[in-house]
Amino acid sequence: MKNLFITIIILQIISCSNTIKNNDSIVVFDDSVLNIIDRTAEIEYLADSLNVAEGPLWDKNSSSLLFTQVPKNKIYRWNEQEGYEVYISPSGFTNYAPVIPNIGLSGANGLTFDSNGNLIIAQHGDRRLSKIDNSPTTNPNFTTIVDNYQGSRFNSPNDVVVSSSGDIFFTDPTYGFMNLGDRSFDESVKELNFSGVYKYSTGFGIELVSNELDFPNGLALSNDERYLYVNSSNMAEAPIIQKIDLENENNSELFFDGTELAKESPGNFDGLKLHSSGNIFTTGPNGILVLSEEGKLLANIKFKDMLTNCAFDSDEDYLYVTGFSFVARIALNSVIEP
Repeated sequence: MKNLFITIIILQIISCSNTIKNNDSIVVFDDSVLNIIDRTAEIEYLADSLNVAEGPLWDKNSSSLLFTQVPKNKIYRWNEQEGYEVYISPSGFTNYAPVIPNIGLSGANGLTFDSNGNLIIAQHGDRRLSKIDNSPTTNPNFTTIVDNYQGSRFNSPNDVVVSSSGDIFFTDPTYGFMNLGDRSFDESVKELNFSGVYKYSTGFGIELVSNELDFPNGLALSNDERYLYVNSSNMAEAPIIQKIDLENENNSELFFDGTELAKESPGNFDGLKLHSSGNIFTTGPNGILVLSEEGKLLANIKFKDMLTNCAFDSDEDYLYVTGFSFVARIALNSVIEP
């Protein structure tokens, strides 16, 4: 009897030790999200002590994450074998366009690839979209894609996404004119009287999609590419996500209103990405918000500091995030095709 009692106690200890604890940083509001969210996953911090990391982009050819540090005017590459290192320098300011001296946010911001594997870069300081070979260099040769709208220079292109047909969508707020020290804006070299969302097509040129938002920021196409989701990072007046119907005269509607969340927690509607499930992962108040295609809040993943952007690897095994001071990742559940 005594031996049986001891055996039961040992089995209970083993059972307790094998219990997997949920991560308190992951808050699930709708269990339907558990097919892609692993609530036991731990956050891995990959790089720290950074200065406005941005533009995360997975490079499947090298199994690496590319990202920028906007004030450093550099693009970096991280992978599990080598850690992170400078990849392209300079990244967004080469004296191509008039800027405010020593403003602080003159480097590259958003990154993506075109169909040929070239890097497409939203350059704050040069105030243009450019492209470059995807290879390390300290003497970059950027090719300008577009740098003006109707003869007026852009403000500071911020984020960029390319459709399957090669159309390039990007946002152009005025963050390139912002002083990081006191967050004031010097718009003395500004040429446009609005902040736009644009579409650039080879053969058709530049098109203004929307000028409704004061600070349009991250953007992403729906999986069928009919809709364009645009984050508004004006957290004081319009902490929202806008949904634009590209097949219906670019008519827009409110997709998600973060007003109440913004009152409760710090964080900006900055970058966002579409998961293959159709759910949207966006930076926002209190970290990453996971939203359904209908705009319902499904989950919240909290990080140690405010975030700037996010990206998936090729197989969506991980969500990578950039923050004001770090780069991190968290494992996801892979979606199994029926």
